[in-house]
Amino acid sequence: MADDERTLNEEQIHLRDFSWSFWFTLPLYPFGSRRTIRKEVVQDTVWTFDQLQGIFYVVVPIRMTVVKLDEGGLLVYAPVAPTPECIRLVKELVAEHGDVKYIILPTISGLEHKVFVGPFARCFPLAQVFVAPSQWSFPLNLPLSWLGLPSKRTQVLPQDSRTTPFANQFDYAILGPIYLGPGKFAEVAFFHKRSRSLLVTDSVISIPEDPPAIVQLDPYPLLFHAKEQASDIVANTQANRQKGWQRISLFTLYFQPGVLEVPKWGEVFRNALKAPERSKKAYFGLFPFRWKPDWKRSFDALRGDGRLFVAPILQTLILNRAPKETIEWADKVASWDFQRIIPCHFDSPIQAEPHQFRQAFSFLEKQPSQGAGLFSSSTYPLPEQDFQLLKVLDKGLNKLGIVPPAKEKV
Repeated sequence: MADDERTLNEEQIHLRDFSWSFWFTLPLYPFGSRRTIRKEVVQDTVWTFDQLQGIFYVVVPIRMTVVKLDEGGLLVYAPVAPTPECIRLVKELVAEHGDVKYIILPTISGLEHKVFVGPFARCFPLAQVFVAPSQWSFPLNLPLSWLGLPSKRTQVLPQDSRTTPFANQFDYAILGPIYLGPGKFAEVAFFHKRSRSLLVTDSVISIPEDPPAIVQLDPYPLLFHAKEQASDIVANTQANRQKGWQRISLFTLYFQPGVLEVPKWGEVFRNALKAPERSKKAYFGLFPFRWKPDWKRSFDALRGDGRLFVAPILQTLILNRAPKETIEWADKVASWDFQRIIPCHFDSPIQAEPHQFRQAFSFLEKQPSQGAGLFSSSTYPLPEQDFQLLKVLDKGLNKLGIVPPAKEKV
């Protein structure tokens, strides 16, 4: 076989390894081809599996966590796309530590998590599936079996975690459901006692200075957002990757921070005609972004020193609908003796203690303790201008009666 034919065959094998055939059920980038990175967090005990997802090259990690059970076997928290590569990496752990026994769907509103559970469960037919209570779907509220979850192996997580078959190793706390008009939000935080690891979905995050490894496998999205204008050709340097990542983080968490301007579409189309790269990959030269010179100030304020915080979107549009319930949930989670947090997005693992988790929710309190809140105006202010679009969305949705108004702080 010629070298070029052998190389072509190897590339085809790799592409099949990353293939996700059901991408059309949630058409997010990178669509039908998803790489997976497995990382050992606690030796022979806890592993993370990172993949990538995004829109318009605004890409962030999506993460599954696998925990070894004391009696042998594995628990899977928040499955990702079961590509051949991903399943092979899981089965390597199965061969050493035992089969997948439990699969956890810890959210009710995150379609990017829910869509993978059924296909993932079919790869491990002996596993029991536990889902967060109050599941719903849009536009029709369908039974779980219609969403691809195996009906004979799926059950709802009980409110009392002591009644589950893994109660001696895990505790969990259910936030919600928080009613948001046409939809609901809920999250289940899991605490693995032996490794002192807290698993969460969206509730708290930390932003790394540099792009995570999964994002750097294909740097094109990073370089795309490192541009200043459509005509730029950005060199593939670590500085430009970092610049693109930091702007992506601002996009993801604010939608449109105050340091970002959107040119009029006439200007966008004219600039696209002058762009040196007008392929489909480059969105035909369209680049509807103009960053202000001081944009990095917003990223630095958002990241802080790498501490925990609640995403501005959750603050402004969701958790402020149930401040009392959220604080009570945060208090329960903070009663556990964890030393690391593994979220489903952005940085992981985060070395953090219970009081730091609790502090992240002080924005819901009228009088947060001194130094407690990341978003407390007296301790760690974020630029008010970066919240403008979120506040406009909040006000508009409430005025139209789509979502209920925010409640008073506790």
